Amino acid sequence: MKTILIPTDFSETASNAARYAVDLADQLNVEKLILYNVYQAGVNVVADPMIPALGALDLDNIKHASEDGLENFKNEILEYAYKKIEIETISEFALLSEGIEDLLKRYEIDLIVMGITGGGAIQENFFGSNTINVARHTTIPVVIIPADAIFKKIDNILFACDFSKVVESTPVNSIKKILDSTGAKLHVFHIDDYNKENAPDIKFESLMLDTLLEGYDKEYHFADNPSFTEAINTFSEEKEIDLIITIPKKHGFFDSLFKRSHTKMLAFHSHVPLMVIHE
Repeated sequence: MKTILIPTDFSETASNAARYAVDLADQLNVEKLILYNVYQAGVNVVADPMIPALGALDLDNIKHASEDGLENFKNEILEYAYKKIEIETISEFALLSEGIEDLLKRYEIDLIVMGITGGGAIQENFFGSNTINVARHTTIPVVIIPADAIFKKIDNILFACDFSKVVESTPVNSIKKILDSTGAKLHVFHIDDYNKENAPDIKFESLMLDTLLEGYDKEYHFADNPSFTEAINTFSEEKEIDLIITIPKKHGFFDSLFKRSHTKMLAFHSHVPLMVIHE
């Protein structure tokens, strides 16, 4: 991996996500970080209470505030970033999701790292929902960082798998890339309702996944629990999981992850970062 994109609203949660991204970049041998802020006319671009509201200011002033905020943010990151990392800042007049999609056309970005909330109630709802929106629609993996998560070297990865159309729906190359970069062990985790572990279709799909991920260190686990969040939390604690991989599927079981309350519940209560990879 070469480049990580870090969208920010300058809140403490965004700063925490950036700190996590720096340490993650170190483990993945990433060469470059891009700090990204979007602004709109009449909308405050920052969540820092020390910076006055910008709603009444003209667009040039809003633009300058965004650029200054990014420069200050960059300087903060450089204090704890490892020496070889390159940091670029980009400030744009845009909506976050659309701006990111445009960036992906201009830059070779491998990963997006975002916090799950902003600072304060209004920013939490605004930036939190934007994080989920980016994760739902972007074409590259997004790592969602819980508000109080602290980086731990990624040694154990949980892959939440529903064993449905594994060959067609599993983003094998993206999963292999993170496994190759971290050297982590993969724990394939399935919610096993009504002892489906021994059902012919589950056995077949697990065999297909095993074939797709041949040569990688992995284990298969089944849990009978009506609560996805509770099952994930319990397993993550028992196995000391450092990263959870989820694949949102339209009209599928894991689509429920992207109801905002469910995602926040999982993020806050597990304290484990979520990597969202699409089919």
